[in-house]
This record gives sequence, C-alpha cells and structure tokens, in this order.
Amino acid sequence: MANNAPKSAEVIIDVPFFDVDAMQVVWHGHYVKYLEVARCELLRSFHYDYNEMSESGYMWPIVDMSLKYVGSALFAHKIKVTATLKEWENRLRIEYLITDLASGKKLTKASTTQVAIDMKTRQMCFESPAVLFEKLGYAKP
Repeated sequence: MANNAPKSAEVIIDVPFFDVDAMQVVWHGHYVKYLEVARCELLRSFHYDYNEMSESGYMWPIVDMSLKYVGSALFAHKIKVTATLKEWENRLRIEYLITDLASGKKLTKASTTQVAIDMKTRQMCFESPAVLFEKLGYAKP
C-alpha cells in the first residue's frame, strides 16, 4: 500500500431488530453479514469490488474465517466495523474490528482469507493476479 499504510475502510451499522434474539443481543451469525458490509466497502475503496473481480476474470471465495466475540452488540445501538487489508501478495487476508460506536468498546475481532480462482480454468491461483497489484498501486513482483 502507499507509504506502507494498510488499506482500511469502516462502516457504521444501526443494529436492526431482526438481527437480535429475545434478549435484544445480536445473534452470533449476523456478525458475518457485518463483516461482508465492511469488506465490500474496503474493496470498493481500491476499485476492486466483486463485480470488478468478476470482470477481471477472477472470483475470490472465502476459504477461512475466524471470529472472536468479546462483547455483545445490542438492538438499536450503532456499531462501527473496520476492515483492514493485511495481506494481498498470495491471498486477501482482511482483519476486522467491531466496536460500539458510542462507547468505543471492542465487541468482536475477526479475519477472513480469500484466494483467487481463475474463472476460465476454475483453478486456484497460488499468488494474487497482477490486476490486484495494479488496483492497489503496485507492480507485481
């Protein structure tokens, strides 16, 4: 990334009623959806969202995901989801932090790993394609 600064994006989400259980706590599975919203914002920030990935001839499925729940998001609270690109040379590894917007309290840490698949051959790429390096402003080594 430029000046070795990691690429990051953040989104603010109003926790909707349909995401919570009877205790008005967000059901654990909905956090994955919040990660996706932040990941899409991050990808858009360097002009390589899912449509652009497909147009470039690659799909990028998630092959690994990890979440650590530290606190609970609650109905009608606003949460901030920050996505930071940590690796891109051979895969996309993104780290996430979900915090309560009002208090700044950490709620969840997570990470996802995506790999490039050539859409024509359906073969996994063992290094990221040149188009990703271009989008990030680097020449492929």
